[in-house]
Amino acid sequence: MSAPSHVHGSGDEADAVDVAVTATEGRSDADNRSLRQIAWRRLRRDKVAMVSGTVVVLLILAALLAPLLVKWFGHPPTQFNQDLIDPSARVPYADPDDPAAGVDRWGGISSDHLLGLEPVTGRDLFSRILYGAQISLLVAFLATLVCVALGTVLGIIAGYMGGWVDTLISRAMDIFLAFPLMLFAIALVGVIPDGVLGLTGNGLRIGVIVFIIGFFNWPYIARIVRGQTLALREREFVEAARSLGAGNRHILVKEILPNLVTPIIVYSTLLIPTNILFEAALSFLGVGINPPTPSWGKMLSEAVPFYQTAPYFIVFPGLAIFITVLAFNLFGDGLRDAFDPKTSD
Repeated sequence: MSAPSHVHGSGDEADAVDVAVTATEGRSDADNRSLRQIAWRRLRRDKVAMVSGTVVVLLILAALLAPLLVKWFGHPPTQFNQDLIDPSARVPYADPDDPAAGVDRWGGISSDHLLGLEPVTGRDLFSRILYGAQISLLVAFLATLVCVALGTVLGIIAGYMGGWVDTLISRAMDIFLAFPLMLFAIALVGVIPDGVLGLTGNGLRIGVIVFIIGFFNWPYIARIVRGQTLALREREFVEAARSLGAGNRHILVKEILPNLVTPIIVYSTLLIPTNILFEAALSFLGVGINPPTPSWGKMLSEAVPFYQTAPYFIVFPGLAIFITVLAFNLFGDGLRDAFDPKTSD
């Protein structure tokens, strides 16, 4: 009789264990996921952010593969086709073999020129849009990298050290935010001579633009990093590291900085479109990238005299800027919502 009782007792214990395991497994899906897993799940549910992220990836690939795409579907961006342009109207012929047919209201769009031809020069618009993407994204990413590097270092120092260090850096932020950046950029780009730091031509222009944007826009990231650092420096893991004898450098690099990666990435994606617009504005005003290197802002500037006779010329570079900036902004908003701890899962 003792054997059945022993078996029955074992069964009760097994049932209790099964219930405990089931309860633990039930909690694991909701409670045991990492922040990255939760954020990725939220991001996947955000269809707008996913579509925007896909557009961003495609834009970057198009810029990187521009030479190959131009070889397959276009013509060299500096190749003139003035034999296809009406010399009086300065826009493409409707029929290059019959000049009497007049001008083409569609701007020369064909299987040979997917987005048509530029007025006056007859250069392939598709190729120039692709190569213009290289310039815009290169300047935007490099300038954002400079912003993030300066903003992160100064923001984390200000938030962690506090006192007069925080006051000094915070006042510097206020000064830089009040600086007339556009006017300064126009003046500086126009007066710097070739050969500075061994750079000439567009290499110098790109370097100066990246420096101006990065050096004067770091307070936007620094304010965010400073605020996050003020909260993190009072957390238990920082106090534990300090009690174990860790120095300031170890705490900043090993304890606080890893917890700032997420907000830095999120706000960097929101800073990139701002930098794209800044570069386009400088090129539009004539102090950006030198021709014949394509730039979306310069293309818009050259299109202004033809907005009535060749509206397509202003539409395509304008759409390129609009789609790129919108995609980065929507993707950045999606990332911010995905990593927001206040967002319901």
